[in-house]
Amino acid sequence: MAGAAESYDAWYATALGVAAHRIELRLLEELAAPRPGERALDAGCGTGQATAWLAGLGLEVTGLDRDTELLAAARAKSPRVAFVEGDVTRLPFADGEFDLALAVTVFCFLDDGQRRAAARELLRVVRPGGRVVVGELARWSLWAAQRRLRGWRGSPTWRTARFASARELRRLFADAGAAEVAVRHRLYLPPWVALAPRAQAIERVCRPLGPLGAAFVAVRAIRSSSAAPSA
Repeated sequence: MAGAAESYDAWYATALGVAAHRIELRLLEELAAPRPGERALDAGCGTGQATAWLAGLGLEVTGLDRDTELLAAARAKSPRVAFVEGDVTRLPFADGEFDLALAVTVFCFLDDGQRRAAARELLRVVRPGGRVVVGELARWSLWAAQRRLRGWRGSPTWRTARFASARELRRLFADAGAAEVAVRHRLYLPPWVALAPRAQAIERVCRPLGPLGAAFVAVRAIRSSSAAPSA
């Protein structure tokens, strides 16, 4: 039986995984506006898919995850990146250590208290004016429903997942003290392999729909330049 890291990476090698990941990264890049030389944190980095992407853009990246198997896979992808074992709700970094913090498909695995703590911590570790970008599957999307079904069928990865709405994510970071919170939606591609070759056309046609039918929601929170995040 394949391990968690192998199974996780195998999905990104499928036609559907490639198409969805490309669409999600495009949205994350729009919100994060990563610049070469910036210090970036990939919190809850998993096997390092987004970590490798940021490193490839020329950022000085640190990846963090609490799962040692996933971290080992991430290190294999990006041997020059610094990886740290740790918890997104108690980040082992100084205030303002990063210009950008990214967390993709992380909050769905946290309970309400952990989400509040993670939002505060992500804001804390970026510099004043720095960006936190969080990406999640939209709560009522077909993609989220598919993963709920996998959880009901016994998947250890999705068994406890709880998908947040855009409103909840916005509220989390507003309550944590962000100076500005922006929300964007993307991924109108249904989770059907046969449609993967048409992904770009589907996105182009459906993008004007905004939140309606979008499966991926991303939030950008800006740390206030005048005050630290609330405790």
